[in-house]
Amino acid sequence: MQARYSKYNLNFKRPSGTSRGILKEKETWFIVLREGNRFGIGECGLLRGLSVDDRPDYERQLQWTCENIHLDKQELLKKLGDFPSIEFGLEQALLSLEAKNPFELFPSQFTTSEAAIPINGLIWMGEESFMLDQIQQRLEQGFRCIKMKIGAIDFAVELKLLKNIRKQFSEKELVLRVDANGAFSRSRALAVLNQLAELGIHSIEQPIPTLQWKAMADLCRKTPVPIALDEELIGIHNTMERKELLQLVRPQYIILKPSLLGGYTSCEEWIAIAEELGIGWWVTSALESNVGLNAIAQWTFTLNNTMPQGLGTGSLFTNNFTSPLEVEKGNLYYRKHLSWQHDIIKQLCI
Repeated sequence: MQARYSKYNLNFKRPSGTSRGILKEKETWFIVLREGNRFGIGECGLLRGLSVDDRPDYERQLQWTCENIHLDKQELLKKLGDFPSIEFGLEQALLSLEAKNPFELFPSQFTTSEAAIPINGLIWMGEESFMLDQIQQRLEQGFRCIKMKIGAIDFAVELKLLKNIRKQFSEKELVLRVDANGAFSRSRALAVLNQLAELGIHSIEQPIPTLQWKAMADLCRKTPVPIALDEELIGIHNTMERKELLQLVRPQYIILKPSLLGGYTSCEEWIAIAEELGIGWWVTSALESNVGLNAIAQWTFTLNNTMPQGLGTGSLFTNNFTSPLEVEKGNLYYRKHLSWQHDIIKQLCI
């Protein structure tokens, strides 16, 4: 087996009205395996500023992985514990190489009969008019679950937007999720949660910054709105530490991002611990290209979680790979009659 890695820069769409500092480009790495006439490809979804493996030696570790591809799979993955995005990219590439179709890692009704995965429509932070336009677009597109980023602009403005949505759509008609990305202080968080509760908010992701386990545990006990841990899970590789976190904090949900948490095996361990404690969960992509999104979506379908998942980020790029993935009426589909953009994929795999 031969292995190499390739780099590809994804360019973000940047509509007017978005917040300053929004990403313009995302560098993406791919591990490519070859064995005879077959190939396998996996995306290493490094997210600058958030991934724990955002380190100067990242590319060197990619090179080491390719040079040591002959090692036992489990041994190799174990050595990549500090590089979760590479771990996940390698997992994908190995499954891709073994598959009949390198882009069908988990054949199921999702890939063979166009069964759907319900997803949430994402609302990006920005000026009030920009956010309002996005909300209207998502509703017109048929989404029945919307996730809105909060905490970046005046919360009073964000609260007003949420109130306007609720006036038009009841909780039965539209599920509202919010993601604070740790924006609120410990002293303010509960007051914010009480205001959100009046609007029938489904859940809030990461209301306070990470590494405040006792404060988060206290908040999870008192909250009138279910709390989902997101960034809090990143960088915790040890099984006992994972159990300690969830047993102490007892969140209502956890968010699983395979690129940031170390891939399928790692996420399935988080799920097992969570379910044992009665904690809910769903899966979210982390700005991967359609290669990585495809790998995450196919796996997610096999988990039989009927909640809306966070898998609608494929349309954010101007130069994403054309693929069979398609969003329609708030659902993600794998359209068998559509094809992959083999010319670019081929360039990556040469």
